[in-house]
Amino acid sequence: MKVMAQMAMVMNLDKCIGCHTCSVTCKQAWTNRSGVEYVWWNNVETRPGQGYPRTYEDQERWQGGWRLTRTGRLRLRAGSRLKNLVTIFSSPTMPAIQDYYEPWTYDYDTLISSPLTKHTPVAQPYSLISGQPMKISWSANWDDDLGGAPNVTQNDPILKKVSDEIKLEYERTFMFHLPRICEHCLNPSCAASCPSGAIYKRSEDGIVLVDQDKCRGWRKCVTGCPYKKVYFNHKTGKAEKCTFCFPRIEVGIPTVCSETCVGRLRYIGLVLYDADRVLDAASTEDEHELLAAQRSVFLDPDDPEVQREAEAAGIPHDWVRAAQRSPVWKLINRYEVALPLHPEYRTMPMVWYVPPLSPVVDQVQETGVDAEDVDTLFAAIESLRIPVEYLAELFTAGDTVPVTGVLHKLAAMRSYMRDLNLGRDPRPEIPAGVGMSEEDMYEMYRLLALAPYDERYVIPPAHSEQAHQLEELVTECAVANVDDGLEQDYAGVSGPFGEGSGEQSQPIAVETLQALRTRQTSDESWGPPDKHRRVNLLNWDGQGMPRGLFPRKRKGDVDE
Repeated sequence: MKVMAQMAMVMNLDKCIGCHTCSVTCKQAWTNRSGVEYVWWNNVETRPGQGYPRTYEDQERWQGGWRLTRTGRLRLRAGSRLKNLVTIFSSPTMPAIQDYYEPWTYDYDTLISSPLTKHTPVAQPYSLISGQPMKISWSANWDDDLGGAPNVTQNDPILKKVSDEIKLEYERTFMFHLPRICEHCLNPSCAASCPSGAIYKRSEDGIVLVDQDKCRGWRKCVTGCPYKKVYFNHKTGKAEKCTFCFPRIEVGIPTVCSETCVGRLRYIGLVLYDADRVLDAASTEDEHELLAAQRSVFLDPDDPEVQREAEAAGIPHDWVRAAQRSPVWKLINRYEVALPLHPEYRTMPMVWYVPPLSPVVDQVQETGVDAEDVDTLFAAIESLRIPVEYLAELFTAGDTVPVTGVLHKLAAMRSYMRDLNLGRDPRPEIPAGVGMSEEDMYEMYRLLALAPYDERYVIPPAHSEQAHQLEELVTECAVANVDDGLEQDYAGVSGPFGEGSGEQSQPIAVETLQALRTRQTSDESWGPPDKHRRVNLLNWDGQGMPRGLFPRKRKGDVDE
């Protein structure tokens, strides 16, 4: 047994309202700079729909993830090592900008400086790639704007796996929102695809990152990731991806997307797993057994033997305690209501989902009967095969049994808790009918509906006794480049992620089109001449004095 720790996330899809607050805050924090205008490390998709990038789940086309050979060994779907070596200088199989979308901005100067006219001036959209006028035809969640229109949903790779009758009925049933980030897999195919070894999985917490110094822009990782959550920065020539906000995680703070989530649907916690069993679990022959195989890899943090092995592996004691309190462990293994996204890709994803029950309840309510009665809900779940089949294609490789079991537990929880909230006598046969005790059902209800901040996010700091100093260190490193301890002239200097990442720069939304054109057509990283002297107090944490608030006196300046 080789015990290792992994930071993981669970999302309760019943709570997602599709507001995109998580996407916007992630965009502003990580990808609001040149070269990654089209990139959304966090995006929210409307189901049914094509997703972002379009049809990314069609692995026959995009060749992502792993496949099982006839001999039972795992191989990259994109090909062997020899094939990757032979094709290293050719363009790999990856989505084009049209599959993502061509990002745009508007000529705001037209609105600001337009003379008085009879009609209100209109800002024309301009491409953020070419700087030329464009017609907007697609974006990161265009499916939501079209409301599940048939001309969009017919290209949904999941709907293509079910019959025509189900398609027609499904379009009249419901739609739900699916937030997505990098899965930070236990068996990441992106890392296995990288010829230069730039993508690595951190041993201390399992977060998958890209070493920008090692990356050579081969883009094989974009092909290898079946979730298409690795992106190419055309300005720096480097691959980029979700970092699980590791500077925040290291000091015990949740990710930006979790912190700003309006619906409070995200849970972050630590899980312990047996690294020696990952390969065997990922190599499970029957795709329907992959869910159980991955659950078996996770270790019970309350088991004394696991605790001893964790201590022997160098995992701090406070991390083991955090794993015992982890909401992720409870939802995945104790209550078994969380499911992985596309386990058939065999990457062992570590972002799991509680499937939505609301569409079933809404359908029952339309009939005019009691939508939270346990017998009515159970019957509705059994009869509404359409959503169960669709959810099964997303979360259990097409096996409807685990999905139905999860929906039964959620329905039982609703009925049981309604009796308690209305002052009725509890009915112990309800939780017993889904294999749960009354105590477990109430605790599951608290976790899914009432859990406060410190129960939804159980994140052990890297060094609990130095958390404050670490936070200051991360803040300092995020906004400055230091060479041999000497402060440099920061005009035009770029950080580790390219232009604008080392300095606090203006959001792209307030840039003028002329400034944008200068940036996009420049051969070098560009910034305003006085960029190193600008101060953005909105980004100041209130500690100390922000650099540049009182500029140093230059030679020749005189006192007034």
